[in-house]
Amino acid sequence: MAKKHSFRVGKVRADLRGQVWYLTYNHDGRRIRRRVSSERSVAQQMAAQINAQIEVSAPTAFSFEAIRIDELQDRWLKHHEHVLRSSVQTIKRYRTATQHLIAFVKNRAPRLNTAQFSQRHAEDFVRYLRAIEVAPNGHVNTAKRPLLDNGVRYILATCRSMFVFAVKHRHLSPYAENPFLAIDLDRMPTEDARPIHLLTEVQERQFLNQCDDWQFPMFLLLMLTGMRPGEATHLLIHEDVDLKKRLLSIRNKPQLGWQVKTRNERDIPIVPELAEVLKRYIGDRAIGPLIVRRSMQSTGKFVQPLLDTKAMVRALATLVPELSSARPNFTQREIVQLAAKRIWRDAGAIRTDRIRCEFVRLTQTIGLPDLTAPKSLRHLFATELQDRNVDPLIRSELMGHSTDRNGGGLGMTGRYTHTRPETKARELERAMSGRAAVLVAQEWLKK
Repeated sequence: MAKKHSFRVGKVRADLRGQVWYLTYNHDGRRIRRRVSSERSVAQQMAAQINAQIEVSAPTAFSFEAIRIDELQDRWLKHHEHVLRSSVQTIKRYRTATQHLIAFVKNRAPRLNTAQFSQRHAEDFVRYLRAIEVAPNGHVNTAKRPLLDNGVRYILATCRSMFVFAVKHRHLSPYAENPFLAIDLDRMPTEDARPIHLLTEVQERQFLNQCDDWQFPMFLLLMLTGMRPGEATHLLIHEDVDLKKRLLSIRNKPQLGWQVKTRNERDIPIVPELAEVLKRYIGDRAIGPLIVRRSMQSTGKFVQPLLDTKAMVRALATLVPELSSARPNFTQREIVQLAAKRIWRDAGAIRTDRIRCEFVRLTQTIGLPDLTAPKSLRHLFATELQDRNVDPLIRSELMGHSTDRNGGGLGMTGRYTHTRPETKARELERAMSGRAAVLVAQEWLKK
């Protein structure tokens, strides 16, 4: 006679507790017990299904750990911090993007966990994003506006990546799909994208002519090398600038709390006109950052930085423990980055956002108030290389773009092709010859 309050299907045991059936079994060395249903027939069907999955070593319907969405965010960001070693800035962007999902869940369904988050919730989240207003730069005093289409796409793509992590780490049901896969991001139109404005030859000349003697070398450097503003602010005279060989080296500086965005180090040839401008700009300085603050310029000359490289490294090693004790909630890399900003400032380096402020001031002067991103100079540099038919591999190397192990878009050819420094220098000099920035530099040197 069958027991009324329990039964067994292979390796799965069912027990009636009150009015509800529970299933218990061992899987992957763990004891799993789940509430199923108040109906015996449903419990029998589920027990048979799970037993069949155990027999073929497949993931069982209950072999997952459902967690809160905010807990998933925390585990995913820690995975990027400690396992993948993504950059601090990348992790901050991921945190900001996924925080919108945390706010959505908190307002709509506070008890929702990863296993319960469905395609319907993902679609509701898209509608939520279309309705909210945010500060574009994250500052509390900035006027808020609706999210742009690219912002919505980035947030959804980030949340999709976070749920990919959830699938791999069994925080979703083994046979459930990533809920964000139902949203076809590739078909989502971008109707409010900001156009990339490239300076014309006339505007390029006007821009440089408006620069004073402190601004001119800085913006000429960005125009004729295509480097990122953050790379320019972390160039050190002794280590990275070789005016005899006419070469700039973009190097990771982990000992000083800074790394290239893509981690890809590279050398950039210096065209003759830029070399002469930098020679005059550096003067008799032998140490410290290449680009220094305006306050360090006195009567047309630049004072020596307060710290050389070795002193910066020692100062960083001293400051990190102090900040760690004062900010226990910060990660070690966040502490190092915060300390590094202070050390670079003490050495005389200009902040990256100061370059943007100076850029905006100049573009407003020449009647281009909508041009607010110095990154447009990098776009301009890449476009000039394209217009002058510079080899695609050399363009990629000069821009410092990340490529895959097979040589990027060039496949195996890119892997076997190695650009000689003199070839790169010749191509860059040819591409920049006759450019408005070079002609203005020649005029500036005659002053």
